[in-house]
Amino acid sequence: MHSTAEGRWPDSAEWTGKIYSGGWRQSEGGTQHVSEPATGEQLAEVGVAAPADVARAGALATRAQRAWAEVAPAERAEVLLRASRALRDHSGAIREWIVRESGGVPAKGDYEIAAGLSQLAQAAGLASLPRGEILTPLVPGQASYAWRVPLGVVGVINPWNAPLLFAMRALAPALVLGNAVLLKPDPHTPVSGGVVVARMFQDAGLPEGLLHVLPGGTGTGRAIVADPHVAMVSFTGSTEAGRTVARAAGDGLKRVALELGGKNSIIVLDDADVDAAAASGAMSSFGYQGQACVAAGRHLVHADLVEPYTEALIRQAKALRMGDPREEGVAIGPVISERQVVRIERIVDESVAAGARVLVGGRRDGLFYPPTVLDHVERTMPAFTEEIFGPVAPIVPFRTDAEAIEIANDTEYGLTAAVHSRSVPRATAVGEQLRTGMVHLNDVSAKDAANAPFGGMGASGNGSRIGGTANLEQFTQWRWMTMSGAA
Repeated sequence: MHSTAEGRWPDSAEWTGKIYSGGWRQSEGGTQHVSEPATGEQLAEVGVAAPADVARAGALATRAQRAWAEVAPAERAEVLLRASRALRDHSGAIREWIVRESGGVPAKGDYEIAAGLSQLAQAAGLASLPRGEILTPLVPGQASYAWRVPLGVVGVINPWNAPLLFAMRALAPALVLGNAVLLKPDPHTPVSGGVVVARMFQDAGLPEGLLHVLPGGTGTGRAIVADPHVAMVSFTGSTEAGRTVARAAGDGLKRVALELGGKNSIIVLDDADVDAAAASGAMSSFGYQGQACVAAGRHLVHADLVEPYTEALIRQAKALRMGDPREEGVAIGPVISERQVVRIERIVDESVAAGARVLVGGRRDGLFYPPTVLDHVERTMPAFTEEIFGPVAPIVPFRTDAEAIEIANDTEYGLTAAVHSRSVPRATAVGEQLRTGMVHLNDVSAKDAANAPFGGMGASGNGSRIGGTANLEQFTQWRWMTMSGAA
């Protein structure tokens, strides 16, 4: 491990080369090195969970879950609150892991920690919510009840772009509602998305066997989806991978929650505050190098405002310093991998070859891709049709509100959108006609909140939602009981 991480929490002597499954143990799948995207330096070595490790974890989790479901809800909530204290106590070390593994700037690490704390607090509150109903009896003298019970074992498969936040978003409500969890962090971020999570819940006193952290690639993920002990799979990632997960989960008749990709629009109406809209557009497209499902992949701008908006967006892009995210003043870090930067490069280059124009950026430097603004973007170009997952802002003009709505809806995705107008009723009317699961008025497209039902339509998901009271629906199932002849 790099020297700056020596001695930092969590103690590497405990977990190096291991998985967390009934304590820290050697895995059947060997180990993998974790590298820092900004420098290429080796950060850590973690265990890789083989199918045999997943099978063992599923069996252990099933046994532990039965006892956990009988624990008083307030006691389960207290475990989450103690995990929150561990997250606060070690926030500096956790932030460094997020920055170094994922390539995000420190502010991105701070956001994940704050959002993770919010997720834990929100989930703890689920423990005290009503979970049942007294039903009208079928016949006189009969009692009829329905209540929600845990699913059992939940598999959580997470991406690399918000490793800590996405782990908290799924496993915190799953645990507090009485389930056990098999967590697979992405191979790029197995420490900030896995090891630190295990240590937080160790410090919190979560009974052994309820949380298993199983790093690995697609083979590990397939094993989790297929494992007969797993009743539900919560997957966050690309639409292509989500379809694969859904097909495999369908074979096992498992519940599956999919939070997938997006081709999200920022819509700037002719009465918008141009500078405010451009600032929101820059944050939505360039924040964390555009590596978010909720990033803005299209800037739909009224023709009368295209010129001033474009100029403002270019100023925003040029003001963002690119480099090692640990350096003071850096706003744009590296793209996560060579594979991803090649994808961004292809989409931009193919669009330029088809007639788009690069106004700023557009040339990679190793894993670093600068904030890029494109105009002359046509609806047949990859920059318009594909999720870029990089810091690229394609600008498309429109003339009427109806045309803006039609362009925004011209995609298989339906995750989020933002509409900018000085008239909130007008922006609301536009937003209500967008086929997206989330709409934000006079704001960024990239928003999340622990108490909100987060999710998309179309190819952005399968109709599932996560967050707030939607978690009750997600991580429990109904049981109905009648009583006849009671004395």
